[in-house]
Amino acid sequence: MPVLKTGAVLCLLLSTFLVLAHARGRNEAAPAARLDSGAVPQQLPPYQNRFGRERPVVAVIGENGGTEMTDFIIPYSILSDADVAEVHALGIRPGPVIMRPTTLQLMPSASAADFDTRYPEGADYVIVPAVVQRRDPALLAWIAAQGHKGATIVSICDGGLVVAQSGLLKGRRATAHWFTEDIRQTEYPDTQWLKNQRYVVDGSLVSSAGISAALPTSIALVEAIAGTERARRVASRYGISDWSARHNSEMFIPRFGVNLRAYAATFYLNGWFHRNEAVGVPVDSGVDDVALALTMDAFSRTGRSQAYALAPGTSFRTRNGLTFAAPKPASPPQRLLPAVPDAPAEDPFDSVLDRIETAYGSATADGVAYAFEYARKRR
Repeated sequence: MPVLKTGAVLCLLLSTFLVLAHARGRNEAAPAARLDSGAVPQQLPPYQNRFGRERPVVAVIGENGGTEMTDFIIPYSILSDADVAEVHALGIRPGPVIMRPTTLQLMPSASAADFDTRYPEGADYVIVPAVVQRRDPALLAWIAAQGHKGATIVSICDGGLVVAQSGLLKGRRATAHWFTEDIRQTEYPDTQWLKNQRYVVDGSLVSSAGISAALPTSIALVEAIAGTERARRVASRYGISDWSARHNSEMFIPRFGVNLRAYAATFYLNGWFHRNEAVGVPVDSGVDDVALALTMDAFSRTGRSQAYALAPGTSFRTRNGLTFAAPKPASPPQRLLPAVPDAPAEDPFDSVLDRIETAYGSATADGVAYAFEYARKRR
């Protein structure tokens, strides 16, 4: 027993050192440009109908080898629910798009080449999620081409690194997930990276902060297309009254006495002291897209679990028309969650984080919230 206790202490000290070393590295990097605390929150410019279309055309683009699920699904779902645009779920190449960090595979409605054939003049809006291969030449060329055609490019979370890699952010203002600040400063120094903004608008380029910023940014996009009242109706379904750019990204940086325990537990200690268990998530046709994405994504970030969608067959279709293939776990799940609902829920992030707290404790739930760059509402 004394040996085990000593090992646990050493692991905790090592995890603390690793987290603080990362935070110190970020703080010693070149300082990011910041807006004054009293700056007026930005708004997306109103939609301009350039092609005489009945409704704007929105393309959400995924990289087939790995695309962040929540970054992709929330904008698609919010804009589909709002019924203000033609929304297309694309893969840069034909075939399924792996939804990271989950096991689900999205079956896109078309490839980027198919989209170009149908809309040679380009999209009105292009949504760029975080992807595994942010230097994919085909993806970068397609995003750059859409930008040069006049589309408004909207990056979600570290989709901002993809847009920066495409060259569109040179000399522009932008933001992304707080965790990649040092990478952005080092690799893309010709972009003015802003802190403490939920989203940044620079003409036809819009960028958002960490994963949870996908929701308010998508509502702001609804407002730009269809007005404040329509945006308010959509926001109310998720218990949101403020979708402005106001945000405090610095609160998520690891610090002693504030959030270090959550970081150490979720990103180090859970993997060292707990076996990764399979979590079953029952789904059926018509499942709510946002609830599905957040449940699968969050439970696959705990350091203790991997979420699997349990569908009646090998695939299923969501409420907003997305089709997913659902690989089965090798053995029956060790934990079974309630079925994902078929309607939007208020406080969707908090609902999932509360279930994680029940399963794995408050430190792990807080760690997942920090990964989402989300400030939990204590109940």
